[in-house]
Amino acid sequence: MIRAAVILGNLGRILLIVGIAMLICLAWSLAYHESVAISILQAAALTILCGLLLSRLSAQNAPMNFKEGFALVSLGWVLVSVFGTLPYLLSGYVASFADAFFETVSGFTTTGASVISDVEGLPRGLLFWRSLTQWLGGMGIIVLLVAMIARMGARAKQLFKAEVPGPVSENISPRIHDNARKLWITYLVVSALCTISLVACGMDFFDALCNTFTTVATGGFSTKNTGIGFYESPPIEWALTFFMFISGVNFALHFFTFKKRSLLVYWKNAEFKLYAGIVTIVSLLVFLCLYSPSQSSHWGDNLRAAFFQIVSIVTTTGFTTEDYNFWPHLGTALILLMMFVGGCSGSTGGGIKPGRYLIILLRAVIELKKMIHPKAVLPLRYGGRLINDDLLFNVLQFFFLYIIFIAIGMLYLTALGLDIVSSLSATATCLGNIGPGIGLVGPMQNFFFIPDSGKYVLSILMLVGRLEIYPLLVLFLPSFWRE
Repeated sequence: MIRAAVILGNLGRILLIVGIAMLICLAWSLAYHESVAISILQAAALTILCGLLLSRLSAQNAPMNFKEGFALVSLGWVLVSVFGTLPYLLSGYVASFADAFFETVSGFTTTGASVISDVEGLPRGLLFWRSLTQWLGGMGIIVLLVAMIARMGARAKQLFKAEVPGPVSENISPRIHDNARKLWITYLVVSALCTISLVACGMDFFDALCNTFTTVATGGFSTKNTGIGFYESPPIEWALTFFMFISGVNFALHFFTFKKRSLLVYWKNAEFKLYAGIVTIVSLLVFLCLYSPSQSSHWGDNLRAAFFQIVSIVTTTGFTTEDYNFWPHLGTALILLMMFVGGCSGSTGGGIKPGRYLIILLRAVIELKKMIHPKAVLPLRYGGRLINDDLLFNVLQFFFLYIIFIAIGMLYLTALGLDIVSSLSATATCLGNIGPGIGLVGPMQNFFFIPDSGKYVLSILMLVGRLEIYPLLVLFLPSFWRE
């Protein structure tokens, strides 16, 4: 039985977190004497009021079953996306609800696709809100709720599993509350180090903080119209490349590395090795595409551009320094291909995840061995764990559903008038929570020109991708709502 009061009460607590986050943005507006401060205050007040009213519907320690957990996660992401539009709409900087909803969903899901043409025209309060939505969405608002409330009991496990991405997760401790708390502490430490690094590289504090939020969250929103390319700074680009890369790694590995004080923790993880291998090999291939013997003096720029852009796309951050639409065709094709990789399980990155590819690859190797030794018993092991048939089926099913959503999104956008390449890349970049696509939605363009119905479809794809399909899809099963 699903109890509406329990779900609504916890939705209220989530809104309280969002409302408090808006007050932080209000502080920036007040510091710079911006008129938008009134609009942000109104948005925060309305969000907090609704949060307080809803939170009174259930006790903080009310038990929650797995159905209520899935409903809370799915509805929670939709609700914060709706209330997150308020600063944009009340300030008047985004005119339509469709645009504001797209921008907000893109923020919370860490996609980074935008409909705002003049980002630099936004007041600092809204720029900070835009970046903060990505930082909150990166590790997950529901995970933050679990980390803050110690007595969530068994329901914490359902919420944690429904929101933390990936087929297999590393256990930090048996207690889910401790897991959530330690992941957020690690997240804060990485964020602090990134901010310090960017300031040391010459970026001003406000931009450094905003870009940190969107880097560590692998989101990709920038405070400049031309993105990271605005700074024309090799140190900044290399620093961001490094932090994008580690943000695409399972944050539990960062915690264990710090705890054991050994980098071998990374190398013992099979998914990390595949992830690092893909990034290195493809970056070098792109470098060879960009390198020209007649301009050999620019090899350093080519190497930096290759690693920056591939790391950005693989981790689903979506930062850009140049327009890869004008790269050699092989380079652009590799960018499109990398949109279907994603960051590691348990990272802030979106996409399919290397772990899933690894499970399929290991299974394929076993099938090949069975062709030679039909009677052999060859268990499928991943990361030292035995992968049962249920998990293997779940991974295969995920691939199938992912392709179905890609096909639906591509066909719908094509019907709206986009060319096939732009439709495919727009769908892939939104479902994979990446940001920029190829063609009409390339790195130097945005999504403003897409009709409102297309923006709503892409917004749904962002949510589906962030929650990895199942938590949202299960709500549409009639059996889910039966007692």
